[in-house]
Amino acid sequence: MKPLAAPAREAGSRPEVTTFFDEPTNTLSYVVRDPASNACAIIDSVMNLDYPSGTISFTGADQIIAFIADNKLKLEWILETHVHADHLSAAPYIQRRLGGKIAIGFNIAVVQETFAPVFSAEPGFARDGSQFDVLLRDGDTIQVGQMAGTAMHTPGHTPACMTYVLGDAVFVGDTLFMPDGGTARADFPGGDAHVLYQSIQRILSLPQEMRIFVCHDYLPGGRELEYETTVAAELQSNIHVHRGISESAFVAMRTARDRTLGMPALILPSLQVNMRAGHFPPADASGRIFLKLPLNAFGGTDISSLAS
Repeated sequence: MKPLAAPAREAGSRPEVTTFFDEPTNTLSYVVRDPASNACAIIDSVMNLDYPSGTISFTGADQIIAFIADNKLKLEWILETHVHADHLSAAPYIQRRLGGKIAIGFNIAVVQETFAPVFSAEPGFARDGSQFDVLLRDGDTIQVGQMAGTAMHTPGHTPACMTYVLGDAVFVGDTLFMPDGGTARADFPGGDAHVLYQSIQRILSLPQEMRIFVCHDYLPGGRELEYETTVAAELQSNIHVHRGISESAFVAMRTARDRTLGMPALILPSLQVNMRAGHFPPADASGRIFLKLPLNAFGGTDISSLAS
């Protein structure tokens, strides 16, 4: 992960956005700076996991930390757009070094209630979102230095998905991709294609010049990495929800497409960690930390007769 070229800093409501790309998970993380001060926020950080060896590292997070330190920025927020199913959050690691408040959408409790039984979470696991510092509701204000931002509840991909509007920059998580990438899947537990369409319409009702920053880019067609678009561009040419696509047509397309998709490679470790705000489950008596591999968590052949 390394910082990518940032747009020129401008006065007023146009924040400086610096982008970091984690190639193994195709994830984009952002440092967003208030144009009138040294205050900043991080959106969707990544903790590195080598799944075959079970090795955790923080190469990408360390690069973000170094960038903030080198530019003498003050970190005020560590924002999660949702409980990611394809990468692990580095939020607590960054917070220990730079401070800031870790925030997510208030419906994190719904996600925790859904997945705590899947992973047989320990009896003390709280299902009220209290692992996070702040739970944001639709319309809540996020103050970054002198820049006031807004949290928009945009469910559909997951129940807790939030879009963050900071100045003229809109951070949509997985809800929207670049125009040639389309939209998020809606078949995870708690997802809903109808709700996703309605959330996207809220985003696309923002002023057309607003900049949209996506959380993932899968380089469709082998093109170069792209991560910044606009409301106008999405309305004009998003392959799934451009202007004129009806809700029924979108739902039919999204439902059919989702049936063809496999599970993300890191979904099982990601959900276990991210529903805890980036923390790991408690260590066992020997001090070792384990993540569980629940068999057939999302369907499959009945294997109960094989249990001993």
